[in-house]
This record gives sequence, C-alpha cells and structure tokens, in this order.
Amino acid sequence: MFKVIALAVAIAATTSVAGAQAASTVSKSTVKTGTVAKRHRGMKKEESQAALQKEAKISEETARATALKEVPNGTVKSSELEREKGKLIYSFDISVPGKSGIEEVNVNAIDGSVVAREHESAKTERKEAAKEAKEKKAKK
Repeated sequence: MFKVIALAVAIAATTSVAGAQAASTVSKSTVKTGTVAKRHRGMKKEESQAALQKEAKISEETARATALKEVPNGTVKSSELEREKGKLIYSFDISVPGKSGIEEVNVNAIDGSVVAREHESAKTERKEAAKEAKEKKAKK
C-alpha cells in the first residue's frame, strides 16, 4: 500500500513540474496583418468596422428603430456595431428625459431581434467609457 501511495505522489510531482515548464515556454505573441490583429492560443482578434458592416444583415437604421421601440421617448446618444459574446450586435445607448443614466439596448445585426436591454447608472456608464478609452489607447 505504501508503494502505491509513493508512486502516486511521484507521478503527481513529475506531472506538475512538467506542466509548469510547458506553461512557461508558451508565447502569446500578436501578429498584425492589415487591420486585423490575430493572436495565438484563442485570444480575441480585432475586426475592422468595414468587415463587421459586410457581415451585418440589417441596417443600422432598422436596428435603431427596433431599439427605440424598446425605450419610448428615448434619444440615441451613441451606437456601435460590435461582436459581443460571439454575436454581431448593434449597441445603442439611449437616454430618457427625466431619468438618470442610460438604457443600453443590443440588437442582433443578423436577424434584428433585441438581444439585451440594461439600465446603466451614470457611474457605471463613466466606468465603461473609461475602460473603452483605455482599450482603444492600448490598441494604438
């Protein structure tokens, strides 16, 4: 019994050392080709707006109308076409008179359905804007 336990401990120790050595030799380099940056090991790749526009099946105007139906009396403050959680979406930030913060409405750019609707407080919106600005600066 003691030999079996000792053997199991020795195998576990060898495996963890080999795993640690293999992990330290992996490189996460970025290869840039034109406007698309491809990263190794399943990392997110950047897509140009032109490529996203070609992939979209509905227009931004149609998606805007759908989003505004969700938020009566709202005004679109900003919009963008992006890929989020694997889905191509139009994201609209909509303000409502007399209400603080914004309503974020995401519309599927392929079939025009509403994917998500969320209220963001002014504080949350500032944090999100700062995060996006930092990401844009890092890309350059």
